[in-house]
Amino acid sequence: MQRVYLETTIVSYLAAKASRDLITAAHQQITQEWWQTARDRFELYVSEAVLGEVRAGDPDAIERRLRFLGNLPVLALNADVRTLTEHYEKTLGLSGRAKADIPHFAFAVSHQMDYLMTWNCSHIANGEMIRRLLRVNAELNRSTPLIVTPEEILELPED
Repeated sequence: MQRVYLETTIVSYLAAKASRDLITAAHQQITQEWWQTARDRFELYVSEAVLGEVRAGDPDAIERRLRFLGNLPVLALNADVRTLTEHYEKTLGLSGRAKADIPHFAFAVSHQMDYLMTWNCSHIANGEMIRRLLRVNAELNRSTPLIVTPEEILELPED
């Protein structure tokens, strides 16, 4: 079974109250459909970084997000994750608030995930960022997980 790293936006969209913004509402609906119909095809993982992010903010929202995480395995913060995070901070060119997304790359790469699933299209599922990550990981002789939104792996392709 293929392994999927769930970045924080996935859990946030699952647990959020319905948005009035059309794009956000569509992402929420797609995420919920993926959760109901497709997640059983994958081994799902989160990280200590995800747990830290979902535990911030409104207490009611925190409770809803943690319920979705249930018994999902949590990837360990180890020396390799720390080393990758430091390297990505120097090489990926992210700054400001975007630097908070770097550990997600490090967890997914270090733990050899097949997919990193996110709705963060600004800093993670972003073509330029993916290109940079591929280049850096090639230099490190590391595999890069496919970075996708739930919509991209909602259905199996036809044979």
